[in-house]
Amino acid sequence: MSPDDLARAGLRLDLDLDGALATVTLDRPEKRNAQTPTMWRALAALGADLPGSVRVVVLRGAGASFSAGLDRSLLLPGGAPDGVEVVGDLFALDDAAMAATIADYQAGFTWLHDPRFVSVAAVHGHAIGAGFQLALACDLRVVTDDVGFSMKESVLGLVPDLGGTKPLVEAVGYARALELCATARTVQGPEAVAIGLALRSVPADALDAAVQELVAALLGPAPEVVTETKALLQGAAGRELAEQCRLEREAQVRRFRALGAGGPG
Repeated sequence: MSPDDLARAGLRLDLDLDGALATVTLDRPEKRNAQTPTMWRALAALGADLPGSVRVVVLRGAGASFSAGLDRSLLLPGGAPDGVEVVGDLFALDDAAMAATIADYQAGFTWLHDPRFVSVAAVHGHAIGAGFQLALACDLRVVTDDVGFSMKESVLGLVPDLGGTKPLVEAVGYARALELCATARTVQGPEAVAIGLALRSVPADALDAAVQELVAALLGPAPEVVTETKALLQGAAGRELAEQCRLEREAQVRRFRALGAGGPG
């Protein structure tokens, strides 16, 4: 997507370190980076078009918040100018079309699981609902002490449907995930680290430095090593030990062959 197309969707993409680092910024600070269907579709397109050189993706929010969740003005039909897609349009669809549209929205989140790169959410301020789920879509989360994670969907009579339930359970366990979704309570930085939602919690003015430190460490190993390792770890919890050992062997054979051929180590 062009920079202008991204800007119209409330996004910005910056490529640094010779294309190894992609920083995706939610850029609607006046709306606390509230999300829209247009933004979700643009995120999916951005992920599909990401250069092959990218090894780390950092996702962050401009202004005072990471993301305050869904733009509530788009929740009901008639909440936006003509031609602007709104979540309220779902009410007019049959079940199959509604599910297919939600699948399109989910694609704006699930691309962050791609083994080609490691995704890092730099989270500050509000991370509510869709904002929480977008942070969960990333492999790693570094947060500020005063961050506020909250899964607000239950307050609206809805369930989290943007790919957030699986990574939430994987991060904090079933019981804690159920409690967070059912009560919609707020989790701040220190608790987020304690329960497994975040790697690290830092003062707000230290977030950039903490993310830069993590990015530098992630870029240390050879790209193929990180890709193979991420793919192994992503499915490990759902596999039998014998199957996981087989996949480890196959991955290691590929690494030995690459080393033997003089490839990156």
